[in-house]
Amino acid sequence: MDEAFSAHSVIDEARPVRHSGGGPWLLAAFALAALVVAPIAALVWIAFNPAENIWPHLFSTVLGTYLSSTLILMTGVGVSVVLVGTGTAWLVVSCRFPGRRFFEWALLLPLAVPAYVIAYTYTDLLEFAGPVQTGLRAVFGWETKRDYWFPDIRTMGGAIAMISLVLYPYVYAMARAAFLEQSVCVLEVSRTLGSTAWRAFFTVALPLARPAIVVGLTLALMETLNDFGTVDYFAVRTLTRGVFDTWFFMGNPGGAAQIALVMLVFVIGLIWIERSSRARQRFHHTSTHVRALPGYRLTGAKRAGAILACALPILLGFVVPASVLGYYAYEYFEQSWTADFLHYAENSLKLSLISAVATVAAAVLLGYAVRLNPGRGVRFASRLASVGYAIPGAVLAIGILIPAGALDNAIDAFSREQFGFPTGLLLSGTTTALVFAYMVRFMAISFGAVEAGLGKVTPNMDLAARALGHGPFATLRKVHLPLIRGSLLTAIVLVFVDTMKELPATLVLRPFNFQTLATYVYQYASDELLEQCALAALAIVAAGILPVIVLSRAISASRPGHRQSV
Repeated sequence: MDEAFSAHSVIDEARPVRHSGGGPWLLAAFALAALVVAPIAALVWIAFNPAENIWPHLFSTVLGTYLSSTLILMTGVGVSVVLVGTGTAWLVVSCRFPGRRFFEWALLLPLAVPAYVIAYTYTDLLEFAGPVQTGLRAVFGWETKRDYWFPDIRTMGGAIAMISLVLYPYVYAMARAAFLEQSVCVLEVSRTLGSTAWRAFFTVALPLARPAIVVGLTLALMETLNDFGTVDYFAVRTLTRGVFDTWFFMGNPGGAAQIALVMLVFVIGLIWIERSSRARQRFHHTSTHVRALPGYRLTGAKRAGAILACALPILLGFVVPASVLGYYAYEYFEQSWTADFLHYAENSLKLSLISAVATVAAAVLLGYAVRLNPGRGVRFASRLASVGYAIPGAVLAIGILIPAGALDNAIDAFSREQFGFPTGLLLSGTTTALVFAYMVRFMAISFGAVEAGLGKVTPNMDLAARALGHGPFATLRKVHLPLIRGSLLTAIVLVFVDTMKELPATLVLRPFNFQTLATYVYQYASDELLEQCALAALAIVAAGILPVIVLSRAISASRPGHRQSV
């Protein structure tokens, strides 16, 4: 009898609850999804119906260069982040060596550094007049570049290295979580059969973790495709730079939209590869026992090699750039701490906070609509509203700015004709367009956190609130929001920091004479004035450490029973 009652309770727990008043939420979810997809639809329309079709000219001149450079950059970054991210993840999870606990979270620190910031920093360090080459000339008596050879960082190889240093944590985070969640049984069997750490890695752990690694790789490649600051500074002609060149230098938004459409093809290809790689991958735990993972204790050269392999990415990806920026910020503090800097910081903080709150509010609306109406239609709408993260910022900006500009012109013309006064720019060239772009781009992050939080709230809470006469909105306000406040805070922090770092969309959509910390750093560093903007760059890096801490704690808690195994 007790067993039957227990089973019945479990079934009730898993059964979704449908509210009779969920209709408005369903309509709002579909409206939100349509709003998010609108810029993409506008982009496609503009690309196929440009005012001046320069596609034949682009195809015969620069498109091949843009495509080949993008493919080379993505291939180089992809190989690098997989090697570094997967290798270090396996070391900290399965091997035992001094400093392993420190490396577990410190390997995520480079994620706090935007790629363009690290590019500016290393260029300043390694250029001819920088401290490294100046020191070498002083030590060896060299006078000109004819006397010695030194690699040029402002090349394709340099761009691959800089971007890889800050994007490998995507693969590391996913791989580490996958290794932590693997069954102890299969790993113990491989160890019983005499497998070394690396043999167990290649034959057992890596095949099981492959779907998660592909997800991390896909995220890294999407960020590579989105990068503008690094490729622009290093003069690497990728598709993203092609969008800016065609729009701003050639004055042809239709041509920029056509190049952006090619970038969308890349994005769709990455998503398809990621989904197809997981289509037939099904792995299950073979035991319910939760124990600490088997560890391979390293000694001698292997131990030193493991420490070096984990320390180098942290040193090069975080410690060096943070130290250089810290030094410059200290030395040039009086020149940097100006009214302009404070104004730009205020702009960034306000814009990021407003965008984070708006994005999370939209995510709550979407997530709660899914909870109230868990059908295929609303789930499809929620997935559709989350595609913005896959869209590069420059592409998204075109899809927003051109239609918004046309709408502004139409409203202005109507106002002049009917009322005799102009309305000016209401949407394009305003912070409203920026907030909307951030909301579209980072909806996936906030929706994921909200959905995970709501998923932990038992449906019995909905039933109890319904029995007490509360409608959907009252239930959300009095029951769900207090219970998921941790998830909401996490989502706000993640969106806030990503907005602080976002450069391509901000450069295109910002109002005239409006600067954020990101655009301020880009402007000064592009003019070889890193010292003057080091304080702003350091502020962006410091803000980026917050999600790193959140992510590290989430990964550590990903293994069932992790508290018991500590």
